[in-house]
Amino acid sequence: MSLLNDAQRNAVAELLRVSPLADELGRRFGAAGHELHLVGGSVRDALLGRLGDDLDFCTDARPEQTLALVQGWADAIWETGREFGTIGVQKSGLRIEITTFRAEAYDGVTRNPVVSYGTSLLDDLERRDFTINAMAVSLPGHEFTDPFGGLKDLAAQVIRTPAAPSLSFGDDPLRMLRAARFAAKLGFTVDNSVINAMRDMAPDLDRITAERIRDEFTKLLCGADPILGLRLLVDTGVADRFLPEISGLKLEIDEHAQHKDVYEHTLIVVQNAMRLEGEGGPDFVLRMAALMHDVGKPATKAVGRDGRVSFHHHEVVGARLTKQRMKAMKYPKDITSEVVELVALHLRFYGYGRGEWTDSAVRRYVTDAGPLLPRLHKLTRSDVTTRNKRKAANLAADYDALEERISRIEAEEDLARVRPDLDGNAIMELLGVPPGPIVGQAWRYLKELRLDRGPLTHDEAEAELFKWARDNGHVA
Repeated sequence: MSLLNDAQRNAVAELLRVSPLADELGRRFGAAGHELHLVGGSVRDALLGRLGDDLDFCTDARPEQTLALVQGWADAIWETGREFGTIGVQKSGLRIEITTFRAEAYDGVTRNPVVSYGTSLLDDLERRDFTINAMAVSLPGHEFTDPFGGLKDLAAQVIRTPAAPSLSFGDDPLRMLRAARFAAKLGFTVDNSVINAMRDMAPDLDRITAERIRDEFTKLLCGADPILGLRLLVDTGVADRFLPEISGLKLEIDEHAQHKDVYEHTLIVVQNAMRLEGEGGPDFVLRMAALMHDVGKPATKAVGRDGRVSFHHHEVVGARLTKQRMKAMKYPKDITSEVVELVALHLRFYGYGRGEWTDSAVRRYVTDAGPLLPRLHKLTRSDVTTRNKRKAANLAADYDALEERISRIEAEEDLARVRPDLDGNAIMELLGVPPGPIVGQAWRYLKELRLDRGPLTHDEAEAELFKWARDNGHVA
């Protein structure tokens, strides 16, 4: 136990101000002869002045004892984490998790943690991932426990492990990814001993389920500084275990420097995309699309006779690789399809400034992007990383012009809901056919016509339908 300094006293005061129920809960456990401590991220965030509405506690009470103590007190209780010793509680708008002291480890073969209950607070803190998450405040006594120097590391903005990094990562290899995630979230430096262990033990990440890796990586990419975390993962080889396409962007620069460093370009695009997110907060789909938009380049790199480097159709290859990778990481299909579509579309804009785009091309651009159009705008603008100020200004002006043109056509034609000028019922009635393939073929033909020519009058649409039907042998 250490005496509270001013920072620690302020942290405790912040905890009790935000959570006046903490002492009340502590007294319930104390009356039953049990310890209760606010622990981990809650203490860390209080010290950083950013405590939220989610509070973590640990106790020597077993889950069934915890359940008995919170019943009649909590507004809601859930037991989804009971097999890991955790009981969830909701009280007055706060989400509280109370976990029995634990000793958790991997056996080196299985992918899931083996959980056994510990007997002391110190043992529990020692098995936590990093020193900044291994501090506790007792309730209701308000004693501060910091056996591994977490407060010092918090002040120095350093990420270290309570035990030797090799032991910590051996217990749970996912902590290597968590080190990068906390660097991204907090902007902290990772201790050299931790970095060295990540390099040595990166293959151990293969023991972890795709779902756990996915969740941790998503938090990293949505952090305040994901570039810091991404660099750490690539430099240590950890990224190669679950997202090798990113390290693969480090293409060798040819002797004439005919293409930019794709890896560095990609990190800049992610940063650019973050600046365009707006007030909605981190946009995982946009950030992931920015990260993956050029992953097709290594496979499509070609050097012509004139020495020029090209990456023809890298957006098509990149979309396929992105789909495969996100499927392997078990991302939901809807999230995956959005990221894949953005990767596939990210080059469509180029060529607009040469005056080649007709109104039909603009309609197709909007229709193909659909609800992803706002994100596609942001991704396309983010992809401009040239140091040539004139070129950058010209591209920005071209995209401004495209957006203005889209707005004009949308105002005239409602591009968000482009449909054929005749619906399925009208097609069946005019052609005298039942529901079936012919109706679908005619509908698609009329939609293509609508995209090419804009809105048709009813008479024009009928005439085009009958012409299509005659040409395809559906009417005499």
